[in-house]
Amino acid sequence: MSKLNIILGAALLLFPALAKAENPVVVELFTSQGCSSCPPADRLLANLATHDDIIALALHVDYWDYLGWTDDFAKPEYSNRQRRYARTWNERSVYTPQMVVQGVHYMVGSRNDEIQRQIMQAEDAAPKVSVSARNEGRAIHIRMDALRSGISEADIFLVRYSNSETVVIERGENAGKTIEYINIVKSWETLGRWDGNGAASVTVPQAEAGEYVVIIQAPGPGEIYAATRLSH
Repeated sequence: MSKLNIILGAALLLFPALAKAENPVVVELFTSQGCSSCPPADRLLANLATHDDIIALALHVDYWDYLGWTDDFAKPEYSNRQRRYARTWNERSVYTPQMVVQGVHYMVGSRNDEIQRQIMQAEDAAPKVSVSARNEGRAIHIRMDALRSGISEADIFLVRYSNSETVVIERGENAGKTIEYINIVKSWETLGRWDGNGAASVTVPQAEAGEYVVIIQAPGPGEIYAATRLSH
């Protein structure tokens, strides 16, 4: 991507008015094509993805590739994101399938009841930040507003994903299975860090066509303050 222009404070007066941002709950699934325990969690994520109030994202990790099947969706940065979560939570190891709700609640990715409970709790929480995004030619414009005082600084992420892809797995623990994967993360970019005060905007001058999610998250990674979808 090209150089980003981050516009803060009074300059936002020039930013066109945007529709009120929604406050969907972000659910991340750390999964792998080489993990025999993952297909039930993959199906659960696909179900969650049908709900407008949930942003469901599949991050494929690479640490099971040695079992005999290389996950072509996996990237080391997704494994590293999961490891950073683990360090934040003082956990000694990572595993699949694991779901993370709103950056703070984590559980085995096939535990539907627990996941639903955490999603409902996140939905009941008062929003701290609003975020909205729009297209302008090849550019993506993102705006953040603090809805409550005392918000800490936050990372601004731009996530590109594929709606669905079907994989025929020939080796490894899932050999012989054909699995449809939903909302597969293709790239996860850090656009900058916001101080959490007032309002701010980010312009991505050029972005490839695709489906995107903008995530505003406390460093760590920690709590996800806000997120929104965008088709570009």
